[in-house]
Amino acid sequence: MDNEKSQLDKFKNAARELECDDDEQRFKERLGKLVKPETKKEPKTR
Repeated sequence: MDNEKSQLDKFKNAARELECDDDEQRFKERLGKLVKPETKKEPKTR
């Protein structure tokens, strides 16, 4: 049966299993748990 599903259906199922949604704020919160924000490095001066 899995072979009969379209790529879109497979993607939708995977997104549901990962509890994804379209909420941008929730996306940022979850992303923040996965990666640390990039820090701005100051150039070294002599």
